[in-house]
Amino acid sequence: MEKREELYRGKAKSVYKTDDANRLILLFRNDTSAFDGKRIEQLDRKGMVNNKFNAFIMQKLEAAGIPTQFDKLLSDNECLVKKLDMIPVECVVRNYAAGSLVKRLGVEEGLKLNPYTFELFLKDDAKGDPFINESHVVAFGWGTAEQLARMKELSLKVNDVLSKLFDDAGLLLVDFKLEFGVFHDGSIVLGDEFSPDGCRLWDKATGKKMDKDRFRQGLGDVIEAYEEVAKRLGVPL
Repeated sequence: MEKREELYRGKAKSVYKTDDANRLILLFRNDTSAFDGKRIEQLDRKGMVNNKFNAFIMQKLEAAGIPTQFDKLLSDNECLVKKLDMIPVECVVRNYAAGSLVKRLGVEEGLKLNPYTFELFLKDDAKGDPFINESHVVAFGWGTAEQLARMKELSLKVNDVLSKLFDDAGLLLVDFKLEFGVFHDGSIVLGDEFSPDGCRLWDKATGKKMDKDRFRQGLGDVIEAYEEVAKRLGVPL
């Protein structure tokens, strides 16, 4: 597989074309951002940890029947993925109250949500990734009702699979965000990544935060926490 020119550079990953029109290379960088890119720092080993963490999770999801963008690892910080036409909507599943939900509704952090909640946000840093609903997505042409239904179905299946996986590792899956795209055959496929950058994980026994909130809140030992989560799951780093 020949790596060609850079197609897109995000806050923490770069995307490259390849000699296959249906495949891309994702490069996981050490850049760590918060507050819609307003704060960015370099954290050693982060690109490697997130690349291998993502590969492990995506393979678990594929084994559970969830179609993902991931194809294979290429190096410590690169992987080969399917080329998707990304839908500019973030799907957020919450099992416990945290983050923007606490700020919006004034509820107590850590409140168990029964049942879980499913939310949509427009992927737009300049606008602060605003909270939207299904009718907005359809009305503005960001996606169809059928695509949204499939995205929700897959998001909830991901929650079932990963809640158990993390629970078995002594961790609470507090919440997470997913992004989806359309493959060339028209199917909806889970894209982007799944790592501690895009979810909240708390130690079941102590409540210790083991995710990017350590960076957002200045708690320190960010990558050490990511590596601890990977170790508990059995991710080969």
